[in-house]
Amino acid sequence: MIQTDDSKSEQSREHVEIYKDQISELQSKYIALHIGLFWGIGVFIIKNEDSIKIKLDDKIMYEQLKDDSKTDDGFIKNRIKFIDQLIAQRKLKIEFESIEQEDNPAKKILEAKEIKTKNE
Repeated sequence: MIQTDDSKSEQSREHVEIYKDQISELQSKYIALHIGLFWGIGVFIIKNEDSIKIKLDDKIMYEQLKDDSKTDDGFIKNRIKFIDQLIAQRKLKIEFESIEQEDNPAKKILEAKEIKTKNE
């Protein structure tokens, strides 16, 4: 989800087959962040030199991105590299914020969609 002062845009995707049941939850969150930034730039919600607050509900991810803590996970290292490239190319000003999972609006939307799907 990308939220601005004026709008809220949502998108959800299933993992492509090469990732389905092959990656950890943390790796999945990195994919989601990378795709979210890429999508936001592609549909012009995120513009060059924008200031962006990225809210993260995973403490490890927050520490890896905000504090530049290291990881031995090559998959995550590559995602961080791609995320950093997007940020640098678009000259984005990024602020990371740690939030609780129950306060994550994107998670609430996904849970509501799952409930709706189960009831159909």
